[in-house]
Amino acid sequence: MSEPSTPSSREAELGAFLRAHRERLTPADVGLPPGRRRRTPGLRREEVAQLAGLSATWVTWLEQGRPVSMSARALTSLALALRLSRAEHAYLFALAGRPAPRDDAEPAVPPALLASVHAIAGPAYLLDRQWNALAWNAAAANLFVGWLDPASTERNLMRAMFLSPALQALVEDWPHRAARLVAEFRVHSLRHAEDPPTRALVEGLRAESAAFRTAWASQDVEERQGGRRGFHHPTRGLLAFEQLTMVPPAAPGLMLGMLLPAA
Repeated sequence: MSEPSTPSSREAELGAFLRAHRERLTPADVGLPPGRRRRTPGLRREEVAQLAGLSATWVTWLEQGRPVSMSARALTSLALALRLSRAEHAYLFALAGRPAPRDDAEPAVPPALLASVHAIAGPAYLLDRQWNALAWNAAAANLFVGWLDPASTERNLMRAMFLSPALQALVEDWPHRAARLVAEFRVHSLRHAEDPPTRALVEGLRAESAAFRTAWASQDVEERQGGRRGFHHPTRGLLAFEQLTMVPPAAPGLMLGMLLPAA
């Protein structure tokens, strides 16, 4: 078993990471004039410091692997100056030994992700942070009576699960599935539990549904997993599917659900 990284090695890695990303940028990339001839590629440390509103000495020390304590705001400014991606931004915070930054804005839905929902042959749907359905295909509308069918007006999965008699009749072993759904939602919504939309959803369901209130009070947590899902469809009879759930890397606040015919 390898030895855990020491602070000095992590600081050296942080310095190498910052230096590599600084050298990838040109003045034109960040709206700066080219200036005098450059002996090394990329931006100068002084330019990065200017863009981030930081001391050039701090930027130099960070790249040299010296122990410099940086606030979350300063790290974010540095990430913006270096044009870091979402993953690179999170990695920068990890190297600096700080919690990953929260992204309070609703994630944008990539057009390709929306198109994929309709390209899937079986029932498929896309949920936001509060499990409101953002998109679904015709197969999902046909299956999910009481939620995604044209006659229903409630598009939030949690509210439909506990307040729609039609969806409760559709879902096989509803008491178990409903309680499991609450445990899964508790995990999925953890990062956004204090956001007003999430709090309003939970408090509203606690007030309107005794079953939800009991399930929420149990404090159970479960990872969102696939597996067999049975449905008592009012016109098609008993149906069985294998559920797959994915969190798209390009929109980590969203969740894509797919149902494939069970073998």
